[in-house]
Amino acid sequence: MSQFVVRHKWLILVAVALAALLALSACGDGDGEEPTATSTPGQQIPDEATRTLVVNLASEPRTLDPALATDEVSINVIQNIFVALTRVDEATAEIVPYLATDWDTSDDGRTYTFHLRDDVRWTDGTTVTAQDVEFGILRTLNPETASEYAYVIHLIEGAEEFNTEEGVDPGIVAVQAIDDVTLEVTLAEAASYFPAIASMWIMMPQPRAAIEEHGDAWIEPGNIVTNGPYLLDSWDHGVSITLKKNRAFFNADNVQIPEVEMLMIEEESTTLVLYEAGDLDSFFVNEVPGTDIPRIMADPVLSQEYTVYPELDTYYYGFNVEKPPFDNVLVRRAFAGAVDKEAIVTQITKGGEQPTTIFTAPGNFGSPGVESGIGIPFNPEQAAADLAEAGFPNGDGLPPIVLQYNTSERHERIAQAIQAMWQEHLGVEVTLASQDFPVHIDTLVSDAPQVFRIGWGADYPDANNWLHDVFHSGSGNNFTNFSNAEFDDLVTTAATEPDPDVRLQLYRDAETILVEDVVAIIPIFHGTDPQLTKPYVLRTKAPFGGEQIYNWKIVEG
Repeated sequence: MSQFVVRHKWLILVAVALAALLALSACGDGDGEEPTATSTPGQQIPDEATRTLVVNLASEPRTLDPALATDEVSINVIQNIFVALTRVDEATAEIVPYLATDWDTSDDGRTYTFHLRDDVRWTDGTTVTAQDVEFGILRTLNPETASEYAYVIHLIEGAEEFNTEEGVDPGIVAVQAIDDVTLEVTLAEAASYFPAIASMWIMMPQPRAAIEEHGDAWIEPGNIVTNGPYLLDSWDHGVSITLKKNRAFFNADNVQIPEVEMLMIEEESTTLVLYEAGDLDSFFVNEVPGTDIPRIMADPVLSQEYTVYPELDTYYYGFNVEKPPFDNVLVRRAFAGAVDKEAIVTQITKGGEQPTTIFTAPGNFGSPGVESGIGIPFNPEQAAADLAEAGFPNGDGLPPIVLQYNTSERHERIAQAIQAMWQEHLGVEVTLASQDFPVHIDTLVSDAPQVFRIGWGADYPDANNWLHDVFHSGSGNNFTNFSNAEFDDLVTTAATEPDPDVRLQLYRDAETILVEDVVAIIPIFHGTDPQLTKPYVLRTKAPFGGEQIYNWKIVEG
């Protein structure tokens, strides 16, 4: 364990105590060469920094295995230690080359031929090849891997059959390494957004030798083999992860920060105490506490370090539609109609979030928009009537109800507010329960509770990533157990529909089924990312798909 980690364990304890006292009172070069940070245009990239960047990861990653990652915390680490075929340009939101230098598309739009760099190395010294990408894709799809995100690449010809049926030969999957630097992928149907999917971790090359030698332990320090801008130096579980610059990385000259320490502090108030004490350079995953935003905005120093970044995301509550009483659509309508979203964003979160009744966030192709009228609006009188019609007037006769969220002061405040709304408008007593983030996600995967907090942020800005990739009946992210044949048909058809106007209508119809007809979820708000970052850190902000710390800079002095 490094001295740095020990020091931060002590700081965290001090911060917790202080917090308690306060409570009482298009194609580019793909090389990351453009400094798209919050610097002024034309600002010169500083020489390599000498200090460590300290950010807050907010929780323990569930995994560092690209085939298995599903959550923001894990993905933010993976995106900095592995290289994908493509990446998101943070300034333009365009998909640009990364491991691939470019790609060709067949006339029918189904076959993509990626041409790869020949200078990307694994940390064991071997060269990353097209065969490594082929292995990674097939491993993600292999049912023995049990990847919850494998369905995202079912659009590859033969992928769904291999992933979901027993005894299918992987040769059926239309992925082939033509040679060391050429990868050919054929889709079942044309999908113009496929280059964006190629930026995702599930299509990253994976180190076959390390995986076969170490099994599940291949992601631990000493075993892991990576190929990205940073390498995993240490992982003190539950405390911190240390990344060090990979000096063999093909674009190492433009990776300016030599070391990144990622803490795992769940409490936003503790994060703020550390930040104000000078022991944290950026919130990173945690958001600035809404209760402190007025003070921060009034502070002449902190107000200059505060930025609200736009996000393509949705904060929502899901119902397990198979567990009573939420197996009754009238009960779901009642609970949805009793939530005052405007009060939540103005009185609790205070970060400029947009209250909503829809799931697919504006800014994604296919979003109907918050003014569409789709969904269940706040209407306490109608909510009470729906609950009475379901046979539970004033909540009489309802079984015990538990609302579960992952441990966070922000999530707790929101849950307490909604708990009070359900009590006031429906006469229902709801018990709150929290779990650490990895445990919470594992619970949702294995046996989701009656009501639960979750969120979704875009992996690529298309409604396919929202409606199909989250709520299709075969999706590993569909924790609600919502299954609707008409919905599945709509989103499956929309994925390959060439006419954008027809696609928009298909997604609008699917959205209506999800949030209004079936009411599988309660969309609450489309988020923002309120952040504090020290002025000597020139940070970038990806609109989706994980944060690219390798493009951040530190100005010394």
